[in-house]
Amino acid sequence: MAGKRCWKLEYSIALFVMLGVLLLIMPVSIESNRQANFISKWNERFNLVEYMFSVINAHVSDDMIKSMNKAKTPEQRELILLAIVKPYLRIGTYNLQVKHYNPRYMNGSKINPGQRYYFDDFYFAENNTIVGIKDLKNEKSYDVLFIMMFDMNGLLPPNRWGKDIFGVNIYDGGHIEPFGFDYDMDSLKRDCSESGTGISCSYYYKIGGGFDE
Repeated sequence: MAGKRCWKLEYSIALFVMLGVLLLIMPVSIESNRQANFISKWNERFNLVEYMFSVINAHVSDDMIKSMNKAKTPEQRELILLAIVKPYLRIGTYNLQVKHYNPRYMNGSKINPGQRYYFDDFYFAENNTIVGIKDLKNEKSYDVLFIMMFDMNGLLPPNRWGKDIFGVNIYDGGHIEPFGFDYDMDSLKRDCSESGTGISCSYYYKIGGGFDE
């Protein structure tokens, strides 16, 4: 009888240990699956955006170019680009004010006005994603003209660069590159980490980098 009670006690202890291990592993596993899903969606979105600009460039009209050249402010140029990409990305007309949406860097630090990756306006696109467009108006044709950001999770958290937010540089002629494409591998790994900004994850994940490295 005592042996039976001892066996039940050992069984109960083993069961509790197993449950404890599962409870510790489950959040990590869930987060890993969620991150993998964000990365998959980003890869799909990048391919769509790359194709979109190739189509736009092939059909760009003289009037569109003239309108862009005549635009006197960054806001005007952003609205012109928004009008061009809206049908492809199914962007709504509703402008999401900054006060309702506050993306941050991967390390949790705030993105302040005046910084390169601070966007004044955001828009809802298909599948409840959020799109931001920013004009960087440069004089040289090989400089970045615009940047775009995509929050794959919309208003839902984490709203962090490198987690659910990614972006691209847009050059003259509609050529695009993911943020971080000009980083070396060591810089990519440092930036695409919990202590970094997460900006370069846009490229790092495109070349097969792992979020758990």
